[in-house]
Amino acid sequence: MFAPFPLAPGRRVAGLFLLCAGVNAQAAGFLEDSSAKVEARNVYFNRDFRDGHSSSSQGASKREEWAQGFILNVQSGYTQGPVGFGVDALGMFGFKLDSSPADSNSGLLPSSGHDPRHSADQYAKMGLAAKVKVSSTVLKYGSMMPDVPLLKYNDGRLLPTMFHGAMLTSEEVRDLKFTLARLDKYTARDSTDRQDIRVHCKNKRYACDIEADHFDLAGVDYRFNERFSAQYQVAKLENIYRQHFLGLVASQPLAVGSLSADLRLIKSDDIGNARAGEIDHRAFSGMLGYSLGGHKLSAGWQRMYGDSAMPYLDGSNPYLVNYAQVNDFAAAQERSWQVRYDYDFKALGVPGLTFFTRYINGDNIKVPGSTAEGKEWERDTEFKYQVQSGTFKDVSVRLRNSTYRSNYEKWARDMDETRVIVSYNFSIF
Repeated sequence: MFAPFPLAPGRRVAGLFLLCAGVNAQAAGFLEDSSAKVEARNVYFNRDFRDGHSSSSQGASKREEWAQGFILNVQSGYTQGPVGFGVDALGMFGFKLDSSPADSNSGLLPSSGHDPRHSADQYAKMGLAAKVKVSSTVLKYGSMMPDVPLLKYNDGRLLPTMFHGAMLTSEEVRDLKFTLARLDKYTARDSTDRQDIRVHCKNKRYACDIEADHFDLAGVDYRFNERFSAQYQVAKLENIYRQHFLGLVASQPLAVGSLSADLRLIKSDDIGNARAGEIDHRAFSGMLGYSLGGHKLSAGWQRMYGDSAMPYLDGSNPYLVNYAQVNDFAAAQERSWQVRYDYDFKALGVPGLTFFTRYINGDNIKVPGSTAEGKEWERDTEFKYQVQSGTFKDVSVRLRNSTYRSNYEKWARDMDETRVIVSYNFSIF
């Protein structure tokens, strides 16, 4: 048996120093490029369905709740070397401030479990994601909040939706970005449970229990110059639908003011076992805008073709220009138009204060079980102010108000809605 090779004390110290230096060098990027941010979000939500009764065949006539949420987002840097490793973490916590059984189910809070009319006093959800980086390519596996045209996570209540799976992004070529993803689970905005990924069932367009094993996505983004960019994506919800997206965004400065354009095309068809039934859908939506000083005036047009409504994932937002506070204007064969006005009060010497209002009108809707033409409209108004300096710097207050009406209440109820959102973003490190 061989005896261990004797090492002089000086060499042992030098070797230990080099080992520690190597570990510190690996950890340097991981720690130095790390960040931890918190958003404290207070939300008051009031939705009145305007039917004048405490209950109806479609549920309570009013939904009113108040809650406090905290969203922790921790992102590490990467270890040094040709292959970098890192980890991200999401922590979300919600607390009930006011709710009653008659007015619950607002989407702010989950039910308490024993009675769906009673909202839980508090809830929490967490997610971890491992990530690997080689050059300008990143592979991430775990919990995430995707924000791409065919999968935009929903953040319309107290806490956002989380999706779970793998996503790869690559930006090796300047102005060119590739995206690949496979997701199989999601945690809804008002839930703590991971569920199988599924199609959204707004207004009972599709059955609410149609699940899929996974959702696949691939896409490419290219910026031709600072004023013109294009996107293409294809996605597949297994045995339910395949979707193609093409988008163009352009802007053009003028002698006075500037123009902007946003055009979007989405094609959806059923695939495989067609578990959600036949899907035959084409969507065109576009928005043109003119900006001058603090003013911006926009006009939008949206048209649905085919015999079915636009499908999209539960827990996500459809990428349509007429997707608004309450409605998406994506029913079968629907056509809709929008006018919108934005104003930034910075032009009047009040930085941080913004305002917008819009009106959307839809008709030609194919109503299930009826030969009558469906019609609907929505009016939204929002004020937002973010404190610019002082003790309350970065505190923001948003007041959102919406009115929605339709002539097919069995599927789309009239409502008046008000949301008040107070949020504060700060960094831990």
